[in-house]
Amino acid sequence: MIPVTEQPEPADFDANVRKKGLVHLGKKGFSLNQPLPPKADIEPYWRACLTDLHQAYGGICAYLGVYFERVMGGGSVDHFIAKSTSAGLAYEWRNYRLACATMNSRKREYSDVLDPFCLSPDLFQLQLSTGHIYPNPRLKAVPMRIVEETIERLGLDDQQCRDLRTSWYQDYLEHGLPSDYLKKKSPFVWYEANRQGLL
Repeated sequence: MIPVTEQPEPADFDANVRKKGLVHLGKKGFSLNQPLPPKADIEPYWRACLTDLHQAYGGICAYLGVYFERVMGGGSVDHFIAKSTSAGLAYEWRNYRLACATMNSRKREYSDVLDPFCLSPDLFQLQLSTGHIYPNPRLKAVPMRIVEETIERLGLDDQQCRDLRTSWYQDYLEHGLPSDYLKKKSPFVWYEANRQGLL
């Protein structure tokens, strides 16, 4: 994971998502500042902004740090603060993180994952030859544990994630990919390669 800069909401978000969502919650009788009742079913108006979300964040999964194609249907809106925790944030742009379907399904409603919008640089580091992700060894005990918990919760160090990162770095080396292209498609790998003086 690397820091993600929050992007402004689209001009039509309020009309297409927020207002519809708030009216819907009102009709259901759900309080905006309260958790949703267990098994509550609410309208997924946030799906209307998924293309805007993908464009605003350059198609980069906020958690994996890799580009994915919108047309392939692998993208999703992650509610960083879960809908079940705060009904009023279900339809708020600032609560949305662009996530690939795998990362979104792993994060679910858990609250022990670091927010990409609030990350300090260099919390997460990579061993580029293997794709292994690990906490910055210079971190103190508490922040190190928080980084470890995020890695564990999202499965960021599983073999598939390792292989994905390794393949991007190997493609860069073997096919002479431009550094700017690597930055656009796999910014976490680019950031680490640049930090390690390997570009």
